[in-house]
Parts: sequence; C-alpha cells; structure tokens
Amino acid sequence: MKGILGAISGDVIGSVYENRPIKTKEFELFSPYSIFTDDTVMTLAIAEWLLEDKTSKDVLIKNLKYFGNLYPNAGYGGRFIHWLMEDSPEPYQSWGNGSAMRVSPCAWVACSLEEAQHLARLSAIVTHDHPEGIKGALATCDAIYLARSGYSKDEIKSHVESNYGYGLSFSLDEIRPYYDFDVSCQGSVPESIVSFLEADSFEDTIRNAISLGGDADTLAAIAGSIASAYWEIPQNIVDNTICRLDDNLLDVLMDFEEKFILTNI
Repeated sequence: MKGILGAISGDVIGSVYENRPIKTKEFELFSPYSIFTDDTVMTLAIAEWLLEDKTSKDVLIKNLKYFGNLYPNAGYGGRFIHWLMEDSPEPYQSWGNGSAMRVSPCAWVACSLEEAQHLARLSAIVTHDHPEGIKGALATCDAIYLARSGYSKDEIKSHVESNYGYGLSFSLDEIRPYYDFDVSCQGSVPESIVSFLEADSFEDTIRNAISLGGDADTLAAIAGSIASAYWEIPQNIVDNTICRLDDNLLDVLMDFEEKFILTNI
C-alpha cells in the first residue's frame, strides 16, 4: 500500500517516543501504547476537505474544526486549540510543523506539481500563514508529489533545496547527538526529508526520523508521508496502524484511498 497511510503510520509509531526521546534506530515499532495523535486527525481532516470540495476554503476550515473538536485530546498546540474554539477562526502566523504533518493528501489529489503546490498553500494558510509555515507544507508536498511521480531521491533533494532553500546535505549521524525537540517547520521539515533521503525502505525512513530524538510522531509522519510515495508500506505496518484507527477515521482513509490513491498508482 502507498498513500497517506504513510503519514498516519509514522504518527502512530512515533507516538510513544514523542515524550520519551530515543537516539537509536533499534526500537519496537508498535506497543500497546501506540496511538494516533493530532498528525493523523489533521491529515484525515485535509483528506475529507479534498473529498468534499478542494476549491473551498470554508469547507477546509469546517473540516479542520470538526475533526479537531471531535478529537479534542489528540495533542494539538495551544494556539491551534484556541483556533478550534473560535466561531470565525483566523490564521495566527504559525511557523509550526502542523502545516507539513497534515499536507500529504494534497500531493495525492493533484494532477500536476502546480496544483499540488496550490492545494498545499491553501491547506496551510488558514492557520499557518507565516512564510516558514507555508514553506514547510510546500516542500513536503512537493517531495511527496515528485516521489509518487517517479523522481529519484537526488532529483527530489535538488528540487527542495533549489525551490525552498532548505539545506539537505547534512547526515543524520552528524545532527543526532545534539538534535532536540523542535516543532518549527524550519527545524523539523529538513530533518524529516533527510530521514527519507538516507533510508533504504519505508520502515528505515520511520526509524531514521524517530532516532533523532525530537518531535518523534511528527518527524515520522512527515518523513513517512514522503516514503510512502516512494516505497510500499509493509503489510505488518499497514495492519498495525489501521487497527488503531476508529471507524470514523478509517472511513475517511478508505474513501480517500479508493477515490484518489488506488487510481493513481
């Protein structure tokens, strides 16, 4: 399987390491405490928006608010919690990695890179209208779109560096000893992309991202969203992720997969 389940599985696997950081790739993928968090909820909120009406900002805001309030304890940032409670929410200049963690459905709906960028920008600006928040969503979405379109890792790396100014020539071994919890796009999106670039499989991507010892579920969600456009997700990861979703989230995932992903592979 490919598609947005890559982001969701990264979130679920990383969930137990978000507050228990590790600096090794040797860890248990799933445990009884592995759960979906805000990364999954918001990814599927974006998916539902695209299923309903990808042209409407009002439909986008409606779905972000609906899913956010349906799962109030999923682990949102403080400013987003206030956004969810507002009757007419406005963007709040966020540069946080929430824009990147939820963007993957945009890359699978788009029929061109330009459309992917348009959808990614729209998905971000209703909350994350800071230039860094928008850039993080765009860079992630571009990487996913290029990966699903058959581009090589070198081509993806070159595109992201040239268009978004992220330096991606560092190695994970170089930064792992001092890398810390960072929820900014500028401090987590490049690391997530390199987690994919250094990997040799989907699972290896997830292990790379979590081994940095940072915002584990979001790093793994972003990295996993790219990796699942490049490689198949192993069946054991698919099964162990899907069984942790409730019926509401699973219905959105299946509807999205059927309409956009199974027809595009």
